[in-house]
Amino acid sequence: MKKLIKLIFVAAIGLFVLTGCRTAAVYNVPNSPVEAAKKVSDEKVYDAIKTAGTSLGWIVKKVKPGVAEARLNIRKHMALVEIKYNNKNYSINYKNSMNLNYDSQKGTIHSNYNGWVQNLDNAIQVQLSAM
Repeated sequence: MKKLIKLIFVAAIGLFVLTGCRTAAVYNVPNSPVEAAKKVSDEKVYDAIKTAGTSLGWIVKKVKPGVAEARLNIRKHMALVEIKYNNKNYSINYKNSMNLNYDSQKGTIHSNYNGWVQNLDNAIQVQLSAM
C-alpha cells in the first residue's frame, strides 16, 4: 500500500512539473498590414500601437522612428518585443524575456508568451481599424 501511494505521489509530481513547462514555438508577427479606413502617418501607427499595448499592460516606448519596444511584466515574468512599423505594415518580434523558458536553439518559449503577443496584435488591429 505504501509503495502504491509513493508511486502515485511521484507520478503526480512528475505530471505537475511537465504541465508547468508548456512551451511552444516563438510567435512573431511578420509584416501585418496596416488596415485603416484612411491613409495614416507613421506617427499615427505608433499611436495605435502605444494605445493598444498600454490597454493590455504593455509599456510601449519609441526607440527611434519606425521602431518601438513593448515590455510586459507579469508577476516574475517579463517579455520584451520589438515592433517595427510604418504606414503600410508592422512586425512584432521577440527580443528578450525573463522566466519564460526561452530556448534560442529550439526557438521555443512558454506558451503564455504567444497568447500575450497575439492579444497585442489583435489590439493593434482594433486600434488601426478605428482610425
